[in-house]
Amino acid sequence: MIAVLGECVADAFADRRAGELTLRVLPGGGPANTAAALARLGTRARFLGRVSGDVFGQLFRERLAGVDLAYAVEAREPSTLAVAGLDDGGDARYSFHAEGTADWQWTAAELPERALDGVRCLHTGSLALVRPPGRDVVEAFAAAAARRVTVSVDPNVRPSLAAREAYAVERWCAFADVLRLSDEDLDFLRPGEPVERVCDEWHAAGARLVVVTRGRSGALVSLGGARAEVPAPAVDVVDTVGAGDAFTAGLLHWLDGRGLLGGRLAGLDLAAARQGAAFAAQVAALACTVRGADLPAGLNLPPDG
Repeated sequence: MIAVLGECVADAFADRRAGELTLRVLPGGGPANTAAALARLGTRARFLGRVSGDVFGQLFRERLAGVDLAYAVEAREPSTLAVAGLDDGGDARYSFHAEGTADWQWTAAELPERALDGVRCLHTGSLALVRPPGRDVVEAFAAAAARRVTVSVDPNVRPSLAAREAYAVERWCAFADVLRLSDEDLDFLRPGEPVERVCDEWHAAGARLVVVTRGRSGALVSLGGARAEVPAPAVDVVDTVGAGDAFTAGLLHWLDGRGLLGGRLAGLDLAAARQGAAFAAQVAALACTVRGADLPAGLNLPPDG
């Protein structure tokens, strides 16, 4: 099983017509997207999240029906809302309504060590690692989890909600085996710096596998300093919402299927890492063919998945 720790967010897509604005709400949030995609791919997934009892929380639970929610917290606070507008290329730009919402109120008692029973990998990141007051609890849990399982981190940068200094990637690399981020994340975190140099610094800090996704330009895979490129499949893009989360799910699903999760990725070589990233790129591409962050029904994936 793979456990995913973090938020679920209501993604409201705006449609402006003749003096009015209508919102179409879909379940989202990077970690919840990843958990749902893992389940859709056939990997057992457990979601560690604080799920509100409001109308959006009900939507999240329906979307996560195939995911183990035994350790999800039933939160009294409201859900986080993200209002998104899509540009001509299907890329989303968000404004967040996140103050005092359920996703950030973690206490240590809500993340017991037994939540990792039967788990080979913990994936976390996004706003859960940077939003107070719960960020310290989430980081401490992930750091302790590294003694038992493989740890994957996705910073999923949101500049409107957290300053650059809140993304302590170098510190997270001390417990993260996998670091997946987008080229936009990298530009925000380390502006103007060569990607190879940044990857090498993160390897030195502890991360064995770093993957930088580049949208339509594919991905860069860096394993302990050895690097390879992966192309992006060509698809008709509806929107790119959740594509990075789908990529992470595809990569972890592929690694898990080959028995590579559970430790420090010692058995992973560059050829296998590239193959896993190529499969992940296929999953991300499929996520771009439907509205919102879900994968399409009736997945048509390559046979090595």
